[in-house]
Amino acid sequence: MVTFLSGGTGTPKLLDGAAAAFSPEETTVVANTGDDIELGGLFVSPDVDTLLFQGGGVLDRETWWGINGDTHRTNSALMDVAAAADLPDGPQYLSAEAQTAGRELARWRRFSGIAEFMTIGDRDRAVHITRTSLLDQGFTLSEATRRLADAFGLTIDILPMSDDPVASLIHTDRGMMHFQEFWVGHGGEPTVENVEFRGSSRAEPAPGVLEALEETVVIGPSNPVTSIGPMLALPGVAKALSRTPVVAVSPFLGDDVFSGPAKDLMEAVNAEPNTNGLATAYPFADAFVIDDDDPTEFDRPTVRTDIRIDSPEDAARVVNAIDDAIDLVS
Repeated sequence: MVTFLSGGTGTPKLLDGAAAAFSPEETTVVANTGDDIELGGLFVSPDVDTLLFQGGGVLDRETWWGINGDTHRTNSALMDVAAAADLPDGPQYLSAEAQTAGRELARWRRFSGIAEFMTIGDRDRAVHITRTSLLDQGFTLSEATRRLADAFGLTIDILPMSDDPVASLIHTDRGMMHFQEFWVGHGGEPTVENVEFRGSSRAEPAPGVLEALEETVVIGPSNPVTSIGPMLALPGVAKALSRTPVVAVSPFLGDDVFSGPAKDLMEAVNAEPNTNGLATAYPFADAFVIDDDDPTEFDRPTVRTDIRIDSPEDAARVVNAIDDAIDLVS
């Protein structure tokens, strides 16, 4: 049995090759929900959805989000209406009062749907409507995710990290903003000063998460701060990881990050913005998988391979390296 911690696009790309070493029936994926938002009243869970669409064979693999071949008529119409009504575009984070009103799960991550700063496809939107409706009927996020996973025919188990509100908030030189506002709305341009996982101290891991962490854990090449950090901030998670074999795959090639804002975010939390910084980000890790050309040296078992993932074959190569690392620490 193996459990992957997943966020962003790095770990989903790795999961393309998971079957090279791990059977789907023995694989659990715990997904980051700190990036979730409520947009125009719909609850959007991007990191969960990437896994759903990937497992269902409909993921847009050019972007690694959304549904392949989706249309965007509703999104375009929203933009047209906003322009005709002379309404502002871009991320519109709702007032402090609105952030704690309504659906509790959406606390501190509520945005107006005017002009819809995130591009949501029409079929993608149907998933968000279904999820939101299930939540409003009293289902937890875990239960809604299980229903959607069944609908997409997934063979691996997907668990959202928590059924409680946890918001990844980025404090910048332009003020505080949710991660989606920082990354999607502003292209990661504001200078990062600090990162906050609001609500994490009061949240609980979702049912099954701590049990899944009793198995061997793989942290994929996801952003250590905003993709994996929200999970580590939950009570009991870091302690659980300290008691089980953990293998972490680097999202860096030395000082260079493969994608996303990981370097700026690592610096903001006082970790070296490179592979060496993983020892700070993941002090519980028992082994690392890093690139052949990466000069980093750890005081723990390290397996080297070409960690670039551009195809399922690449993913299988990295997964085999992970399997070798697991053998070293199990």
